[in-house]
Amino acid sequence: MTGTLPRPVEPATSPSGREARRLPWRTLLAAAGGFVLVLAFPDYGLSALAVLGPAALALAVRGQRARSGLWLGLVFGLTFFIPLLSWTGIYVGSFPWLALAVFEAAHLALLGGATALTSRLPLWPLWTAVLWVGDEALRGRFILGGFPWGRLGFSQTEGPLLSLAAYGGVPLVTFAVALSGALLAAAALALHRAWRASSVPGEQGPALRAAALLVVAVLAVPLAGMLAWLPLPGPSLTAGGPTSTVAVIQGNVPRAGLDFNAQRRAVLDNHVQQTLELAQDVAAGDQPQPDLVLWPENSSDIDPYRNADAAREIDRAARAIDAPILVGAVVDGPGEDVSNTAIVWDPEDGPGDTYVKRHPVPLAEYVPARSFFRFFSDKVDLVRRDFAAGDEVGVLDVGGARLGDLICFEVVYDGLVGDVVDGGAGMIVVQTNNATFGYTDESAQQLAMSRLRAVEFGRTVAVAATSGISAVVAPDGTIARSSELFTPAVFVEEIAQRDSTTVAQRLGAAPEWLLTAVGGAALLTVALQRRARGRR
Repeated sequence: MTGTLPRPVEPATSPSGREARRLPWRTLLAAAGGFVLVLAFPDYGLSALAVLGPAALALAVRGQRARSGLWLGLVFGLTFFIPLLSWTGIYVGSFPWLALAVFEAAHLALLGGATALTSRLPLWPLWTAVLWVGDEALRGRFILGGFPWGRLGFSQTEGPLLSLAAYGGVPLVTFAVALSGALLAAAALALHRAWRASSVPGEQGPALRAAALLVVAVLAVPLAGMLAWLPLPGPSLTAGGPTSTVAVIQGNVPRAGLDFNAQRRAVLDNHVQQTLELAQDVAAGDQPQPDLVLWPENSSDIDPYRNADAAREIDRAARAIDAPILVGAVVDGPGEDVSNTAIVWDPEDGPGDTYVKRHPVPLAEYVPARSFFRFFSDKVDLVRRDFAAGDEVGVLDVGGARLGDLICFEVVYDGLVGDVVDGGAGMIVVQTNNATFGYTDESAQQLAMSRLRAVEFGRTVAVAATSGISAVVAPDGTIARSSELFTPAVFVEEIAQRDSTTVAQRLGAAPEWLLTAVGGAALLTVALQRRARGRR
């Protein structure tokens, strides 16, 4: 009997098999999205590219299972945070840098998994955007107080989305960036469907209309930002209240690096010398008489309460300039600890009111569970004495001005900045020491945060840095004055002490919690749907 053998039956491809086949290109897309997002941050500063990051992640995880989303989010996070945070390893080696980058990327892995779960829901671009806000809220609070560096909102130092900070703070800006990206991803998918439907009569038209509507929605987000900008304050430093003449001193350090503390007398002398030279310029009529002078964090790492020579030098500078100086000092105590302290130093009465940094940086200013972390790196022992945390809000009266003082990384935390403005600050001061990060992008990234804060609270922000970048930022986020890295600099500016209240200040953390709750509701909807399917 002759005949042909039956053709083997092709095994049906399971959904997980299809995911496995498609995962390589999705992985590449996620990696590209993280890399492009880096370009939106300083020192690249291509703010408009920020929307491409959330767009790439949304496309990569669309329709995937949670475990694939976790992987894709991790890839996205690693390609974003490893280059963004490279400054953290400039002098301590690659392990602390990579460990922090992986920790931060783990949060974006959770975001990828959550976005994948909600990607089949109606209005999925909206759920994508609110999940970004929720993920950043988590990352900014846990563990060890969180580390919200690299939030989407901090990329928007230019462009129409910056104005939204005045209405909902950094979380609203993050939401707008993520929503624009997710809508862009949805528009790309709609155009792809229209292209595939081109050979099917009657199907291409609806797909093209859907794509057009999504493109309009993408454009509507920055348009809303442009309209929101109209009632906001302009670039003037002197409008909105009585003015104070403020001098910002950048004394510089002898050299960059971790041996900054070994140079502490030279650093103090540099800031004293720059202040004495300013006093000479004032006497000659080349500079106006300041009402107050701002020195940076670590401008006196010699405790002036215990070291009479340091106290004499600061006193000499204050009397020469005839104005109180806000000194950034490292002060012994309480107990075996030290305190990162801002001291109001009056030319007549000497040291007065103080502010102690409320959020010391874990593993940099204090080491929790030292023996545990020493197992991974002996660099933790570079922190010989832990910094104690202060418990009072940094609002100080200096030379007739009411300053809201933040020390270094405190500018990244929404609550700490909101506290000083709620406490009556007419301007914001950021005292910082970036000498330990060399010629990296850290200073520019930190300055970008000050620009967001200026818009968020409608206040001028003065940044005083030991080695740069020092700056004066107007209430609209524009930079009125700025310095170069590792170069002495002195600014003297008339700055209004404003008492206006933005919508963002009145709402506080409410927009962040509301958007986070919406994201949680979307995940709960997915869980309930799965439970219902399981019962059936």
